[in-house]
Parts: sequence; structure tokens; C-alpha cells
Amino acid sequence: AAVKTLGQQSDAVQIDQADSGAAAAAVDRAAGCFGRLDVLINNAAWNTGIPFADLDALSVEIWDRIFATNARGPFVLARAAARHMREQGAGRIVNIASVAGLVPAGSSIAYACSKAALIHLTRCLAVALAPEITVNCVAPGLVEGTRMAARIPEAVVRMVKEQAVLKRTASAADIAQQVVAFCRADSVTGQVLNIDGGVHFH
Repeated sequence: AAVKTLGQQSDAVQIDQADSGAAAAAVDRAAGCFGRLDVLINNAAWNTGIPFADLDALSVEIWDRIFATNARGPFVLARAAARHMREQGAGRIVNIASVAGLVPAGSSIAYACSKAALIHLTRCLAVALAPEITVNCVAPGLVEGTRMAARIPEAVVRMVKEQAVLKRTASAADIAQQVVAFCRADSVTGQVLNIDGGVHFH
């Protein structure tokens, strides 16, 4: 309704990103609905908290589910989107990874590895889809106001803020602003940008 009040058109479809057929069909639906496809933001992810040292708790089934959603899903969506973007001669793909993909940290080993895979997928697709399509990546740290942040103990949130050079965590607006910047840029591709308030300096 809010989109319509602005005089714009919108469409929504719910899919299981691990379902390759459904993911590709959703992309085709979007392109058909609007007559073209300019931007793909890969923001969906799945994880579950498992301490790194508890290897026995990280089952193959959990590993496969995390990778199916966090790594394979973005590839399938990007491949489907690229067909439309190449036909029209331009397009933007932005992947939402995590600082856990850059350092051995995060909610589980599988999650960290899946985000590392997404980061390298970004670079590989930047090469594969040039020159028509740019592919970039945002790697957020703790983002306040999200469901994930709400599950983190307050003491941990305070510790993260203390470690951050800026003494604060990122907001959803910080992430959105960088995604928009990547979409507007014509000559930026294959880049990964940390958004963590400077925690990575430690």
C-alpha cells in the first residue's frame, strides 16, 4: 500500500531460497511483472547457533541447509537474474554477506563458511558477468534492530560496541545506504565492504 501511494508498482512472492526451481521462477516473475530486471539483492540467509568447538553438534544436515540457503541460493538467483540483465545490457547484483565470512567468527562454522563462499562468489560473478553487470558485496557486523541482534545477550552487544572504533554497531540504514551506493556506481565491481563500526581493526 505504501508503494502504491508513491505511484509505484510492487509485487511480492514468498519462496524457499534453497529450492532452486522456485528461486529461478521468482526472478522470471519479477522480470515479467516489471518488464525488466535492474537490481538483485541477495539478502536471505539461514543460520543456527552452534559453538565452533562443538563439531559434533554441527550435523551434515545443518551444514547442507545453511549452504543451500546462504551460498547456493544466491548463485541460482544471480544466474537467473543475469539472463535478463544481459539481454537489457545492464544490471546490478549486491550480496549481503557477513564479517563472519572474513574472519573465523559468527554463529557457527557452517554460517561463517557459507558467508565466505558468498564473498568469493561475488568476486567470481563480477568477472563472469562483466561488462554488463556489476556484482558487489556488503559484509555487516552486528546490526542493531534485527532479529539476530535481539537474540544476542546485552553483555555481548556492549562488548562489540566497546571493540568498535566508532563505539557503536551498524544500523539497517547503514547497510541500505551502501547497497544503494553500489547500485548507483557504474565502475565498481567485485568489492566487499565491511560495515561493522571498525570492529575488524581488532
